[in-house]
Parts: sequence; C-alpha cells; structure tokens
Amino acid sequence: MSSSTAAGRPYLVGLVGTGVTPSLTPPMHMAEAAALGLDYVYRPIDLTTLSLSPDAIGEVLTWAERLGYDALNITHPCKQTVIAHLDAVDPLAAALGAVNTVLLTPSGRIGYNTDTTGFAAGFLTGLPDVRTDRVVQLGAGGAGSAVGDALLRVGVTELSIVDVDPDRAARLAADLCARHGGSRARAASSTDLARLLAAADGLVHCTPTGMAEHPGLPLPADLLHADLWVADIVYRPFDTALLAAARARGCRTLDGGRMAVHQAVDAFELITGERPDADRMTAHFHRLVDADHDVLAR
Repeated sequence: MSSSTAAGRPYLVGLVGTGVTPSLTPPMHMAEAAALGLDYVYRPIDLTTLSLSPDAIGEVLTWAERLGYDALNITHPCKQTVIAHLDAVDPLAAALGAVNTVLLTPSGRIGYNTDTTGFAAGFLTGLPDVRTDRVVQLGAGGAGSAVGDALLRVGVTELSIVDVDPDRAARLAADLCARHGGSRARAASSTDLARLLAAADGLVHCTPTGMAEHPGLPLPADLLHADLWVADIVYRPFDTALLAAARARGCRTLDGGRMAVHQAVDAFELITGERPDADRMTAHFHRLVDADHDVLAR
C-alpha cells in the first residue's frame, strides 16, 4: 500500500491503453471496493482519446506519479513496451515479457502480470473438463504471451501458436518451451490453420479482432467444428462474433469475461492488499455487461 492510501486518501488507479474509455474494468473494481468499504477511484486513460501514441507510455507513467496515482493497469498495445519504464518487474511478468499491472510505490514502479493467472483461473472454472491434448492459439502479443503460459500450466500437451508476425510467434513458442520444458509449444503458419484446427481440441483467441474498435472474425468460420472448444479473451462486446460463430457450430465456448474478472481479482489484491470476493466481482461484471447491452440496444 502506498503512503498516500495509508494516510486515508482514496486509492487512485488508472487503465492505460487505446480505446479503453468504454472498459468495464474500472466500474468493476470500484463496485468491489465499495463492497469492501474502501475509497477507490479508477479512471480510464485512453491514449486514443488523448491523441497520444503508445510510445508515450513512459510519459504517462511519469504524469501518473506526479498526479498521485497508486497503480495503473496496462492493456493493448503497451503491455510489452511499458517494461522499459519500470524499476522492478515480478519474475513471472519478466519471464512473460508483458506487464498489465504497475504499482507506483515510494520505492519505484513495480510491474506484475495478472493476465496469466486470470486466464488460468477463468479456464479452469469455465471449461473444467475439456480435452487439452492439442490447442491452437491465435495471437502472440502481450496477452498471447500470458495466455500461452497459462495454457501450458493448466495441462495443454501441444500448443500451436499462429500470429500475423511469424517471428513473434516463433519467439513466444521458444520462450514457452524454455520455461516449461520439452517442445510443447511451436509456431505455426496461418496457412496451417485448417489442418491444425481439424485435429485440435481447442482454440484460444488472443488478438484484438472482435473488439468494438476491431470488429469481425479472426479466422474463417468454416474452420470451426463441433468437436472444438473455443475461448475468446475479448469481452467487449461480451458476445463476440467468434463466440457466436462457434456456438452456431456446436462448440463449447469460454467468454472473455472469465479472464477479465479473474485478472481483476488478482490486480485488486496487488493494489489494495485485500483479497476481493471473486464471485461478487463476477456478479458486478455481469450486471455491468447487462447494463452495457441495454445502453447499446437503445
């Protein structure tokens, strides 16, 4: 806990990224803080709205410190570039090469990654009994790094990683193999998707495609089949085009809300030192999703 919050001033937290103004993470955090009796203010710092380049992440951190922020959550596209501007990085986040939570403390800026723990918890609660022999992952960026690590930790035997940047996919596969032993992760080409998915147990989507700012499907819908489970980390919109297409083909699905809630649970504990109620945060999240849907439907 920072000295400012210890002195009784409310927690001040920000969410940094592009297109984050509509994010449900700030109100979800604040609803849980209210339930715990904490004074907690959480605001989006939208680089798009502010006409700032993602390269300005260092300046954003400096201004956040000057303005008295206690912590920042970091999202696309700054999870990797933020590391160069930190004073210390948790070993897991350093191994992943991606940070999504920065504590601004008297001793410096400290980076953590709750995406990987959040996805693992969401996966185990949302798809507890699925086969995980062969899984295909789309996306090898900051979120993809965290999710790939989580997938190997929950027992995936063979992980094929596809990215628009083949070199990035190859680097992530090599990093995962180095951390987890053996050759359980490998890079694959998008031209191999049809063959890989035909034999796969599951598909995990870790790119921005499907978000409100990047609508659409990340792959041809006809590659999906009923023997495949499909997980999406995008949660706004909650019912993405990918999940809708997967359900139409009889797939079991995992929505991005699971990861959003569980990464928020871990981040909230890092920021406040208090463990929130995961079930209550899930209820907060779904109320926000329902209200968001009602607004969009008007």
